[in-house]
Amino acid sequence: MPGEGTMIGLLTVTDESKGRPFGFMAPEGETAMVCEQDAAARGTIVSALKSMGYAVVEAISCGEAVKFMRFQIFRVIVVNEDFDTDAGSVNSILSNLEGLSMSIRRQTFVVLLSATFSTMDNLEAYHKSVNLIVNKREIGEVEKVLRQAMAEHEDFYRVFKEKIHK
Repeated sequence: MPGEGTMIGLLTVTDESKGRPFGFMAPEGETAMVCEQDAAARGTIVSALKSMGYAVVEAISCGEAVKFMRFQIFRVIVVNEDFDTDAGSVNSILSNLEGLSMSIRRQTFVVLLSATFSTMDNLEAYHKSVNLIVNKREIGEVEKVLRQAMAEHEDFYRVFKEKIHK
């Protein structure tokens, strides 16, 4: 049966690529994941990330996004605060990110799409444990905002990341 495994001698080899966002091996270069249910907004975000040179995967549910994060450290994750989440519930993607070790979490730039918070509200971003907030009304400017915020983030964490890679 597909995905269950293949018998090689006495060893069973399972197909580990099933459930991985980019197949068995990650593509060369940087990766991003977009968790947005609105097709128009998702298209704008994906287009912006691709023009910035990212290989992009689009999650269709929180469960799928968390599964992808088990196999891939994404450089950028864009998640809508209401993505696949009941009203008043905690977004499981954000909860999962909060539980990551600091060395792994610092490798990922997390963007929260919000209907209530202002774009680039650093205090609220800190409170939500994300790197950037983008208001849904400003989704048309997402590439410009991402480039600026990511450049600032790189400058801020440059020394930290150099120490991690040693």
